[in-house]
Amino acid sequence: MGAYTTVNDPSAHFNTLLYTGDDNNDRALTNSANAGDFQPDWVWIKNRTGGTKSHQLVDSSRGVNAYIFTDDESGESTLTNRLDSFDSNGFTTDNHSSVNEASRTYVAWQWKANGGTTTTNDASSKGVGSIESVYQANTTAGFSIVTWTGTGSAGTIAHGLGVAPKVMWVKNRDKSSQFAVYHKDIGATHYLDTTDNNQKADYDGYWNDTHPTTSVFSVGSDGDVSGGSNEKVVAYCFAEVAGYSRFGSYLGNANNSGSYIYTGFKPRWILITCSDGHDESWHVWDTDRDANGNPNREPLSPDTNATEIGGDSTPYDIDFCANGFKIREDHDITNGDGDRYIYMAFAKNPFVTSTGTPTTAR
Repeated sequence: MGAYTTVNDPSAHFNTLLYTGDDNNDRALTNSANAGDFQPDWVWIKNRTGGTKSHQLVDSSRGVNAYIFTDDESGESTLTNRLDSFDSNGFTTDNHSSVNEASRTYVAWQWKANGGTTTTNDASSKGVGSIESVYQANTTAGFSIVTWTGTGSAGTIAHGLGVAPKVMWVKNRDKSSQFAVYHKDIGATHYLDTTDNNQKADYDGYWNDTHPTTSVFSVGSDGDVSGGSNEKVVAYCFAEVAGYSRFGSYLGNANNSGSYIYTGFKPRWILITCSDGHDESWHVWDTDRDANGNPNREPLSPDTNATEIGGDSTPYDIDFCANGFKIREDHDITNGDGDRYIYMAFAKNPFVTSTGTPTTAR
């Protein structure tokens, strides 16, 4: 993949917002960039300090009161005391401790899809897939939110991206189930689960041993992802966009000078977990939370409700570079000897713009 991009301003499609809770209802929180141009469609909120609370996931397809959690297998919860609305450049919260308790600090990671405007794919009449789906897609940034109701059988589902997704996060909304993850580098015969720290598992009941195509992805017979009979499911689908997003893997070497992973952009957000080797938690780093710059050593763990990890003695060092990132610890969480790690990364800025102009490594 080259460094040239169609996304000169990544913050128009992905944004991070840091804030301190104030215990007030109807609190409007605004992103610092792209005023009036970033209405989020997927909001992921985590308290960073002062108590354990689950990772809160809400999106504009399911509705502002519908929550699922990366660290909890429970089905979707209807909660009216957390977010009130998705706004033109941010969102409005109430005073629940998971999103806005006084003196706690929070991070909100936000992705833009299609402003809440959805497309219904009637599989029987349009001939796309075998299971009817509703999706909203941002084809520029390679992100779509897909919802459907299960038929009780394996099938194919339209995702709306126009290119094959390389990562998918899928959750049954109506029952306790794993939060299943497809990643191109572990293949369609395996899956990962955000609710635990296990390595990849071999199972055809999730992806039907079939990779996504430019129009559909496949689900197997397991109701966790297919929806069983009349159960609702949601999927977050990601396709790579040069200079904006990259999803891949690397091998650990158990050395404080670990792998350098080329992305073609300065990362703003990185997720890593071990897929082969050791059972290790998921971790997310971002440039907004770590005031120390490089090395970045303040991750959050999507498979737990723990608060932010940090401190000079913790083995979490990653350098965020102008066109990639470098692992700086020999610990098994990111760099076990011969272990395979998968990652997702989104850009702070591209290494080279669409006009061929190099950007600064800010």
